[in-house]
Parts: sequence; C-alpha cells; structure tokens
Amino acid sequence: MTSALRVMVVDDHPMWRDAVARDLENAGYQVVATVGEGRQALRVAAALRPDVVILDLRLPDLSGVEVARGLAASDPAPRVLVLSASAEHEDVLEAVKAGACGYLVKSASREEFLGAVRRTAGGEPVFTPGLAGLVLGEYRRLATQRPSDAGPRLTDRETEVLRLVAKGLSYRQIAERLVLSHRTVQNHVQNTLNKLQLHNRVELVRYAIEQGLDGT
Repeated sequence: MTSALRVMVVDDHPMWRDAVARDLENAGYQVVATVGEGRQALRVAAALRPDVVILDLRLPDLSGVEVARGLAASDPAPRVLVLSASAEHEDVLEAVKAGACGYLVKSASREEFLGAVRRTAGGEPVFTPGLAGLVLGEYRRLATQRPSDAGPRLTDRETEVLRLVAKGLSYRQIAERLVLSHRTVQNHVQNTLNKLQLHNRVELVRYAIEQGLDGT
C-alpha cells in the first residue's frame, strides 16, 4: 500500500527534513520532493501532486498555516499532516482550520509518525494524544455559530455544486457534469464558503456531510 503513496516533506531544517524523508523511504513511501520554503512547496505540490504533505508550521517565507490553506484550495488537494515542535492550542486549531488533516508534535516516535502518515493517507484525522479533544471541542463551538435559518441561503446551483463536492468530485469533474467552466465552479465554491463562514474545502465537505448532502 505504502509504495503507491507519494509524499512531500516541507521543513526548513535540512537535517530534520532529510531524516523524515529517509524514514518515509525506508517504510516504503515514495518521497517525491523535500522543500524548505512555503512558496516553493505550493509550486512543487501543484506540479507533482503528492498524496500526502508533511508540513512544518515554521517556514522562512510563508507560515505553515498559509501553506496548508493553499494546499487545501488546490484541486486535487493533498492530505496535510502537520509535524511541528509546537503543541500550542492556537497553532493546532489554526492548522486544522486551514485544512490540515492531522497534527503531530516532533517529539513523536518514528513508529507514531509513520502510523500517522498511513492513517492520514487513508483520510483519518490524526492528532498527538490530548489534542484530538481540543479540535473536536472547537468544531462543536463553531457549529453553534453557523448561520441560522434566517441567515444567508445557498442558491440552487451552489447547493448542487456543494452536493457534488461532498461526493468527492474534483472541480473539473463538477464542471463537466454541470456543463460549466472550471472557473465558474470555483466561484460557486468560494461564494458558498463565504456564506457559510467556512475556511476551506475540508470544512465545506464536513458541513455538507453533516447536512446529508453527500447522499448518505
């Protein structure tokens, strides 16, 4: 399974970056790139389309949160596992809001790290022990702040696009199915994010599933 998974490592410390890449390769993952800057990470990810991005929060140009947000907005979006020295609650919540699927502190063991990568690749939220409850509590709080029935409503087209996003279709696939341009689909998604006060596609899919728009 791991041999088919393409992973990119983003960290500004060369020795740490190389060590992480070596552990991944020894475990059978295909490391497609290792980079040390945020803007470079976004360019490389767009070109190589990794399945998983291992991302540090402290980068010399962009913050890891900004990189995670950019990756979450890409199509297709890779799964992002933050690997950071910080266990500060604010850092964890900002990373998840930006689209990170998981958050692991650098004090984790090699086995914990490789297990987290495998679970992240499978779409499972992964957090350092003690942080999962924090994230769940924050999403519960945010859920109580969503627009009420009296708030902004989605148009029929926005709802239609949201339903297809929840089913896992890419923007290009949605455009083909609805006979729209790729740009028009992106605009509908951005308008929906703004109306629902959500931050990225990850939160949008979670919202759609909660509303039963994924057909389940």
